[in-house]
Amino acid sequence: MRHDPDLGARLGQLVVGLVLLGLALALVVEADLGLDPWNVFHQGVSERVGVGLGWVVIAVGAVILLLWIPLRQRPGIGTIANAVVVGLAIEAAIAVFPSPSGLVARVAFLVVGVTLNGVALGLYIGAGLGPGPRDGLMTGLAARGHSVRVVRTAIELAALVGGFALGGSVGVGTVVFALTVGPIVHATLPRFDRGPAAPPLEGTAVVPDLPGVGPG
Repeated sequence: MRHDPDLGARLGQLVVGLVLLGLALALVVEADLGLDPWNVFHQGVSERVGVGLGWVVIAVGAVILLLWIPLRQRPGIGTIANAVVVGLAIEAAIAVFPSPSGLVARVAFLVVGVTLNGVALGLYIGAGLGPGPRDGLMTGLAARGHSVRVVRTAIELAALVGGFALGGSVGVGTVVFALTVGPIVHATLPRFDRGPAAPPLEGTAVVPDLPGVGPG
C-alpha cells in the first residue's frame, strides 16, 4: 500500500468542495428558476414523498451505489463523502437561506449558485479521491462498450424527464447550468487538481458531473 503524503490536504479540499457544492445547489433551489437534470429529479421526488431535498440526494446516492455492485465499480473516499456531505449541506443551507422575492434577487441567487457550483466541482474533482455515485454509474455503463457521451446524455435526459414529471423545476436555470458550469470547471480545475490519489484511495476515475451538474 503506497502512502499518500498529500492525503490530509486532499481530504480538506474534498470536504470544502462538497460543502460548497451543497451551498451552491441550495442557492439555485431558492432562486426557483430551474435546476440541473439530477436535481430536477431529486426535487421531484422530494415534492412527491414530502422529504427534504438533501435527504433525497443522500437516498438516491445510496441506491445508485448499490447499482455499482454488478458494474464492478470501486468507490473511493470521495464517493462515500459525496453521497452524504452534499445532501447534509443542502439541508442545512435551505434551512438558513432566505427565499428571494424579486426577480433580480432570484437571478442573483442563480448566478452566484451556478458560479459557486463550478468552483466547488473544481475543488471536489481536483482532490482526486473518487467520483460521485452518479458519475460512477455512468463510467460503469460506459465501460461495457458504450459511448460516455451517449450514456451521460441518456442518464441525464431520463433524470430530467422523470424529475419534471414528478414536479421538479425546469427553467432558465437548467439552460444556464448546461451552458456555463462546464467552462467554469474547465477554468477552476487546473488550479485545484492534485492528480490521482495513491491506491487504494483513488477509486474509479473521476469524470465530472457536468450537467447537468448536481452532486456527483
